Amino acid sequence: MTKPDPNRVLRRLPLVVGGLGAVLLLINRLLTPELTESQSRGDVLGVILSAVLILTGLIWQQVQPRSPDSVELIGEEGFILAPDLPEAMKTELAWASHLLLTNTVTRSLVVFYQGKILLRRGILAPKSEVVPGPILKRVLEKQQPVYLVALKVYPGRVEFDYLPENTQGVICQPIGDRGVLILGANAPRSYTKQDENWIAGIADKLAVTLSSNL
Repeated sequence: MTKPDPNRVLRRLPLVVGGLGAVLLLINRLLTPELTESQSRGDVLGVILSAVLILTGLIWQQVQPRSPDSVELIGEEGFILAPDLPEAMKTELAWASHLLLTNTVTRSLVVFYQGKILLRRGILAPKSEVVPGPILKRVLEKQQPVYLVALKVYPGRVEFDYLPENTQGVICQPIGDRGVLILGANAPRSYTKQDENWIAGIADKLAVTLSSNL
């Protein structure tokens, strides 16, 4: 379900006030049997103010930034770790995933390392198996992150069937040269540059820990 834009009322306020002012001026003019010179000047000023408000409202509709529409991801909330991991590694993955889920727009994440799923956390899809498609393979080969800002417009989205079906944005962040941190967001174009830097730092930390323990 799409959440309403929190700035919608603010953007529409000048339009409403300007339109209401124009209507009241018109009613006042129609109900006035004899127009005085001072009232004429007041009407002109009122028309100008109403026009300015309406114009401001129209401009705000176009240029004021809007928050990305977010959705409730479809799936069950869960936290699944590979059972054969060392306890220290489980703690590290739990810590990293908690930071990402609480400090970024990430709502679902998967740690895929050396062909295995080490962690799934957040809102989980029914399918758990990760079969690397062209996008994931490119990340593994080139060790460069890929950010799909609006997943639904990419034909390659079908390879992310292990994420909730209505995932809006995806980041695939390499974990060294052996794995990928896959993050799903509930809103398109919602990761900031600061988020991307934060995610890259955590992935680098995981790469060091995983390479020394696995």
